[in-house]
Amino acid sequence: MTAVEYGGEAGLLAPGWSGSPAASATSDGAYLRALLDAEAALTRAQAALGLVPAEAAAAVAEAVDPGLFDIGALAERARAGGNPVIPLVADLTKAVGAEYGPYVHRGATSQDIMDTATMLVAARALDLVLADLGRTERALARLAAEHRDTPMPGRTLTQHAVPTTFGLKAAGWRSLVLDARDRTARVRESLPVQLAGAAGTLAAFGAYGATDPAALPVAYARELALAAPLLPWHTLRTPIADLAGCLAFTAGALGKIAVDVLTLSRTEIGELSEGSGGGSSAMPHKANPVRSTLVAAAARRAPQLAAVLYGSLVAEDERPAGAWHAEWEPLRDLLRTVGGAARDTADLADGLRVHPEAMRHHLGLTNGLIVSERLSAELAPVLGRARAKELLTTLARRTHAEHRTLRELLAEEPELKEAGQGVDLDDLTDPARYTGSAGVLTDRALERR
Repeated sequence: MTAVEYGGEAGLLAPGWSGSPAASATSDGAYLRALLDAEAALTRAQAALGLVPAEAAAAVAEAVDPGLFDIGALAERARAGGNPVIPLVADLTKAVGAEYGPYVHRGATSQDIMDTATMLVAARALDLVLADLGRTERALARLAAEHRDTPMPGRTLTQHAVPTTFGLKAAGWRSLVLDARDRTARVRESLPVQLAGAAGTLAAFGAYGATDPAALPVAYARELALAAPLLPWHTLRTPIADLAGCLAFTAGALGKIAVDVLTLSRTEIGELSEGSGGGSSAMPHKANPVRSTLVAAAARRAPQLAAVLYGSLVAEDERPAGAWHAEWEPLRDLLRTVGGAARDTADLADGLRVHPEAMRHHLGLTNGLIVSERLSAELAPVLGRARAKELLTTLARRTHAEHRTLRELLAEEPELKEAGQGVDLDDLTDPARYTGSAGVLTDRALERR
């Protein structure tokens, strides 16, 4: 990829999306392509309804070669009118020629083309995100099935709580990815064209001879494989808000995976590791969890970008001064950020290394206290609820003070000796035997497609 493909900058400070498919799909060149596609489709739709000559549609189709347009010059000239469509239409009209130039952009307004192009860019970027989400969920499904019964400490508020399994954790990650996939797919299918003229009334198309102007947005949508809106959405910015929502959710879902991997790959934990860690400029021994780091960074950026887009819902009149313009950069940043995170999470999941021996070792770090919940329930019928709680509280202190296991201390208790065969301490104090319904829940989660 070159700096030009990224709209004048190469992503030097954006390793999370640099080089990703989403970066190319949202570049200035991609936006130019979408703007030209929107203009060409408009002429084709009008030709299909008999509103312009078929030759005009052919002439526009021939002229919309992105290589014929100077992106830098368009950007410079966009300052005059506040958007790039105005200079683009001028250049496209000139390229089409005197005979069919008058049919370029006929009846449309700049926002029609800009909004439609934005939907095209978003659709193309979301297709890439969905592909990476699919790759991620397949990798997580494999991990969940493979480690269905691999026990590990469950942690709450940073501390060991009760045992769980890595299979259930991976199945939970996959469930979030599927939630993100489903939300993103719904938004992708609903992305609409925008075509309604200066104030959203389609009046200009009637003035140009359309007997049923409302049929034109439908034909336009068909040309671009986008949805036909019920109403013009010049200032009804639901499509933008929907994009903000699904992208922010996706970033958060992927971020959950990333922060879990970051925690579990710490040197002192080492239950997971990335397939290929990144190096350090100063410490040769390090293999940093770079993929997880970049995904976690994306998850922290996405909500703020989405907030700008939600703020643009407050759009006055039939075209707002500022609210519409404020959407363009954060939406592109959000598409890039989430696209990069989806790529990195797919790579992370594909290469993730699981270390069951470390998980099993850590189950013993509390000298058996990780199963105290089970013991409370199991000993209550034997000793009575109050006595069982009192005994376990006392023994918990002793395990720390005497550096002995809860199993050893329980075996010395006269009350339990009297209970005899009714209490199997080996079973009760084995963390691997207290994972509850983790396996069943994992199986259930993996049934989801």
